[in-house]
Amino acid sequence: MGSVILHADLDSFYASVEQRDNPRLRGKPVLVGGGVVLAASYEAKAYGVRSAMGGRQARELCPQAIVVPPRFAAYTEASKAVFAIFDDTSPLIEGISIDEAFLDVGGLLHVSGTPVEIAVRLRERVRADVGLAITVGAARTKFLAKVASGVAKPDGLRYVPADGELDFLHPLPVRKLWGVGAKTAAKLNDRGIFTVGEVAVLQRRELVAMLGVASGRHLHALAHNRDPRPVVVGRRRRSIGAQRALGTRYRPPPEIDAALVGLIDRVAGRLRAAQRVCRTVVLRLRFGDFTRATRSHTLLRATWETAPLLATARALLESVAALVRRDGLTLIGVSLANLDDADALQLELPFAARDVGALDPALDGIRDRFGRDAVQRAVLLGRERGMEVPLLPD
Repeated sequence: MGSVILHADLDSFYASVEQRDNPRLRGKPVLVGGGVVLAASYEAKAYGVRSAMGGRQARELCPQAIVVPPRFAAYTEASKAVFAIFDDTSPLIEGISIDEAFLDVGGLLHVSGTPVEIAVRLRERVRADVGLAITVGAARTKFLAKVASGVAKPDGLRYVPADGELDFLHPLPVRKLWGVGAKTAAKLNDRGIFTVGEVAVLQRRELVAMLGVASGRHLHALAHNRDPRPVVVGRRRRSIGAQRALGTRYRPPPEIDAALVGLIDRVAGRLRAAQRVCRTVVLRLRFGDFTRATRSHTLLRATWETAPLLATARALLESVAALVRRDGLTLIGVSLANLDDADALQLELPFAARDVGALDPALDGIRDRFGRDAVQRAVLLGRERGMEVPLLPD
């Protein structure tokens, strides 16, 4: 039968965990997160609520929604349980995020059954052992497996056989192609192109002229289901990040700085826990007029120390201070990128004895043993820390 890849994706993950753990939430519209919606149950999505939507807009669309605070420890435990089932299903797993993964099951078909039988067992185990619904798409390529799972949601299964790929793919809207957002879709729609099949009949040079070299070639390949990427086992994340919604009220500079300190403290701790170092600090901002800005800086040497990371982030924030003063700030996010293993850290010349970041690991140990608030920076004392949301790995 050849290559078969499953794309397994938990349905409305955060909201589903809340409904699983609290019977009174089952069948009700649930929003995780108040300032910004981190997840919405399907009952809330029926009213037009979507993840990353502002809390006020979400409650206007769905006044009866029940808003609950996030419980990241519960989500992490549920994710670990689901990934243990993935491990039992196939040795070839590529985690995409906390709630989805690709599994290559092509080599298991002669011992484990058909793709549908494998997917059915996986879904039944996740339901029975973890208490969550998961949707699975199965196809010859990663691209088509992900499209199939999107079509099958929620709580569904869709298998696309090799001899039915284009029959399945071509009637779908162009937004189903990876890389086609609102602007690209509008360009295609303006030219009378609404389905993947209508993209497929175009010559590659026509798409390149219309969308540029990279996008044109990319969409031409996907429209014919050409996706040679294998499932990559053990791929490590390329960045670690977190963000915090600040709301719409005015935030004075000391309050914004405190939010930045809290984010850096958290992501630097996660960096050290993963035994990684980074070279690039990325600052992401959303302003009161809904525009966004991204600034980044690459350090001369990789580090896991909080102090240089915080100094860099503060310098990046200062570079857009005029925009913050003019438009206000509603969201601030930090990512640490260009990651490497901590044992790859090189000493600078001259090779003088140097205690590399001894204080930070000591503070991490105190927090692990006695809780995050056991030791705090002075700037955070007495301040409301707000909701800091881990960003998914790239």
